[in-house]
Order: sequence, then C-alpha cells, then structure tokens
Amino acid sequence: MDDKVEMPQTELSFWDQHRYLLLIAISIAIAMFLVGVSMALYTNSGAAQLDLSRPGYSAVTSQAVKNDNDFDNYSNSGALDKTSIDEFRTLYDRQATKAKAVDAFKGDPLDPAALELSLPAN
Repeated sequence: MDDKVEMPQTELSFWDQHRYLLLIAISIAIAMFLVGVSMALYTNSGAAQLDLSRPGYSAVTSQAVKNDNDFDNYSNSGALDKTSIDEFRTLYDRQATKAKAVDAFKGDPLDPAALELSLPAN
C-alpha cells in the first residue's frame, strides 16, 4: 500500500510568479526618481553654474581665480622612504594645526575666514 500524501497544487497569481522582477523594477524606478530629484536640486540651486569641470565650461575654466594659499600638496607618486614620510608628516601637522585652531563651539566655524575661503581683492 502506498502511503504517499499528495499536496494540492495551488495556482500562483501573476504577481506571485514575478515578484522578483517586480522588486527589481520598483528599485530601478525609485533610483531614477531620486536621481531626478538630485539633478533638479543641482540645477535649481545654482551649483551647476559653479561646476567648471563640465565640458560646456572648459573655455572659462582658465579664467577661474585660484586661491593662492600656502597649502603644499603631497605627491601621490614616488618612492616611499623616510624622507617622504617625514615630508608627509610635516605637511599633515601643518594642516592639522590649522584645523585644530578653529573653535567649533565659539563664534562661527563655517565663516569664510575660518575656512580660508575669501574673495580675492580686485
């Protein structure tokens, strides 16, 4: 005698059969919506006009005023020896001292003068 019990076959609806594809489609739709919102904010806030790296602004990139500050950039290539490590530590300590000099709990830490973002004198 055969003691096998057969389970009744239930029919899955269309959405139950394709729920994985539905999840992917909804994820892509949400991502596209968020990109659209961020691009709208980018253009409406005026940040797009400040982005001189865009191809349409390559002609005026050379006219941008560069801030002549005393920041020495550390080379991203070269030998890694004691001299280069000492040079990095010197540059790092100099910038760290400037960052620690700003008192975040007093005054205006986001003041352009505190951030060293001043307009050049004409």
